[in-house]
Amino acid sequence: MKTLTIVLTDGPYISEYAEIACKLAEGALKQYQVNIFLYLDAVHIPKKGQSPSFFINTGELFTGLAEKGAVIRACARCAAARGYIVEEENANGNNCEDYIPGIKISSLYELSEMLHKSDKVISLSR
Repeated sequence: MKTLTIVLTDGPYISEYAEIACKLAEGALKQYQVNIFLYLDAVHIPKKGQSPSFFINTGELFTGLAEKGAVIRACARCAAARGYIVEEENANGNNCEDYIPGIKISSLYELSEMLHKSDKVISLSR
């Protein structure tokens, strides 16, 4: 199976990139293994408890993608700089208590592996 990797850098409500990534990933999952890497302010996307008034809750969209088999990782250095703590992996399949299920904090080394193994790469950033 071919692999698509999507790299996001914007926070969830700064642009529509998170929503665009979800739509791309949803369609691609029919033919591709999908990886999503959250970098810079995009590490805020999977934060639990967000309830935006006028926007789609992108965290919920990302949970659905993880449930369908997408691999979603957040940069460890970016997450730490923004107050997210890496812990032991829990029953929800994540390693950060502040994150929604199925999304893990990882290293740039994993991003490097994702890119190396990818047939296609999409970067959504400003």
